[in-house]
Amino acid sequence: TGSMSVARYWHTASTLANGSVLVAGGYNGTSSFNSAELYNPLTGHWTTTTSMSVARECHTASTLANGQVLVAGGENSGAFLNSAELYNRSTGNWTTTASMSVARYWHTASTLANGSVLTTGGYNGTVITSAELYNPTTGNWTTTASMSVARYYHIASILANGSVLVSGGFGSSGYVKSAELYNLLTGTWTTTRSMNAARYQHTASTLANGSVLVTGGWNSGNVLNSAELY
Repeated sequence: TGSMSVARYWHTASTLANGSVLVAGGYNGTSSFNSAELYNPLTGHWTTTTSMSVARECHTASTLANGQVLVAGGENSGAFLNSAELYNRSTGNWTTTASMSVARYWHTASTLANGSVLTTGGYNGTVITSAELYNPTTGNWTTTASMSVARYYHIASILANGSVLVSGGFGSSGYVKSAELYNLLTGTWTTTRSMNAARYQHTASTLANGSVLVTGGWNSGNVLNSAELY
């Protein structure tokens, strides 16, 4: 299908309510981007849209209930970012919103059942345990309970009961196999059973029966082909 106008990796891709896909930011081996573009599945073509105010890579992008896309954190030329901005599909414009309390990249962001966005972990020169919540109504971030294990390159999966399962990653002591659950109602974390293999940069897919399938990743110099179910 049509190629993007800019070669990029470590970018984000978000499916919008009208079916188009918003790609934002990224890196090309030399510099970070603030550019963004839209893919139209009907025509198979890309069109450039307004650029973000900040160039960033390794950030997160979350589609909100109101159709906007929240981009948060990342890195730019070695500087760790706590800034966040919103993309409005109707106008094609970005607006700055409140910054996170902690700069982070290679974190996770999960849109919860109540519409808020949970960011967890990441890296900013040190591995992070903290988590915070974005409220789309107020445009503010609030700190919530921290994870028990600092981690980045981890994965967060939303379960059928509304909890968020965080698994794996890389921590201050190396590769992580532990997992923990965030409870939206109590705002607390509880440890759950660890994976069989420590892994980071893996994938996690929530299946129709409610299980989570974890595949692949990296561990101690080895690329993994193993998979496991939570």
